Amino acid sequence: MSRKQILSTIIFLVLLTLSCVTGVEVPVTTEPKTGDTITETIDVPAPAEAEAIVTLSFGAGKLNLLPSTGDSLLSGTATYNVEDFKPEITVTDKTVTIKQGNIKLDSVPTINKKVKNEWDLALSNHPVDLTVKAGAYKGDYELGGLAITNLHIADGAATVELSFTMPNLVTMNSFRYETGASDITLNNLNNANFQTMIFQGGGGNYNLDFSGTLWQDASVFIETGLSRIVITVPKGVPAEARLEGALTQVNIKGDWQEAEEMYSQPGQGPKLTLNIETSAGSVTLRNP
Repeated sequence: MSRKQILSTIIFLVLLTLSCVTGVEVPVTTEPKTGDTITETIDVPAPAEAEAIVTLSFGAGKLNLLPSTGDSLLSGTATYNVEDFKPEITVTDKTVTIKQGNIKLDSVPTINKKVKNEWDLALSNHPVDLTVKAGAYKGDYELGGLAITNLHIADGAATVELSFTMPNLVTMNSFRYETGASDITLNNLNNANFQTMIFQGGGGNYNLDFSGTLWQDASVFIETGLSRIVITVPKGVPAEARLEGALTQVNIKGDWQEAEEMYSQPGQGPKLTLNIETSAGSVTLRNP
């Protein structure tokens, strides 16, 4: 078997795995048929219910999600040039689902840079339980100033930057992020106002920045494979980190201190507790 055939087989298996993990059919075929670029307007009114349940299912491409100043719960555009990428929108009394159209994965795909698939969406500050399911994509999230009660993001091999530049308006019960071999940057996480955060990843580069205001004691559970993890906590925020993983290299900078297989930094106010388990790689604990 030639190197090209081997590479094609590996790509096929990776994409098939991502499809099973995320529940989103990876939107590629051997020769995706492109056509005219279409831009559709998305406008979902805010429900009468006190809380909305929103699910975004996105396969491949680029997803941008920002705060909205309008009255609609969710608004924006979907731009694509493959007919099967047309988004499907389902709305009930309190549930909103936007799903990317599917192309069946029935053969080894070829990468075609002419394919375009991009969602530019804005979410209002109506209380929302938000789930994002994605494949191999690029994500840009600004979620500051919203009212997210629960947040769950699950993606495959992704490049994502997510930030809460302003505090979340309500207490977030749970923030869960599951990813594959990805490059993930999460900024101003204390502004998410979460009680519990769970981050699970494969092999990748993960930057978790807990800047912002910590509103109550919060627990973070991190589990990864072979990876590079950088955790940033501002000075003055009391924090404690417990690490497991025999092959993990730990680096501490700033006010972080090591004592009896535990790492901590002094401070006053609510406490951030980090539980980190890695099979291999490096963990850096630092201040901004």
